[in-house]
Amino acid sequence: MNKQEYIELFNSVNPDFFEKEYIKKLPDNAIFDEMILPLNEFEPSKYEHSFENDISFGYYNESFDDLLKAVARVEKGWTEIFKEDTRVFCGYIGGELASFCIVEDMGMHCISGNTLKIGGPGCVGTLPEHRNKGIGLTMVKLVTQILKDEGYDQSYIHFTGVASWYEKLGYRKILSWNRNGIA
Repeated sequence: MNKQEYIELFNSVNPDFFEKEYIKKLPDNAIFDEMILPLNEFEPSKYEHSFENDISFGYYNESFDDLLKAVARVEKGWTEIFKEDTRVFCGYIGGELASFCIVEDMGMHCISGNTLKIGGPGCVGTLPEHRNKGIGLTMVKLVTQILKDEGYDQSYIHFTGVASWYEKLGYRKILSWNRNGIA
């Protein structure tokens, strides 16, 4: 896809995005990225991490209130995004929640005559005491594989300030923006 097609995809996935009040309130100098990974190009072996502790991964099925408390510790504003029926994939240490992300279905989008099934990890967070251990990136890798297995064409990262982190898995920046629009 070319830049115009990526802009078309951005607008299709995020209609009226720059009209949202929380976007208008961002500082002018805050720049964010959109990223994509065509799932036919995804190579899970690109990122391997071994763990010393009792690390496991899976869908969240515990107390919704406990999940919201964990989300608030990472990014308070995200608690409005999580709903009881939200599909959430997590990393655990010794059975305790360490990291989380939404497994998003962004729908079918027709871009330049091609219909694409778009999904992606969203609201990716790791509790402060568990950061820098490889849990979060391994979790995103597993979610990316889930999306591929479920027949998605593209995995899309929306509204990130840590593009270099996702690039370790093969995601690439397609657009940068600030509150005033696409850069």
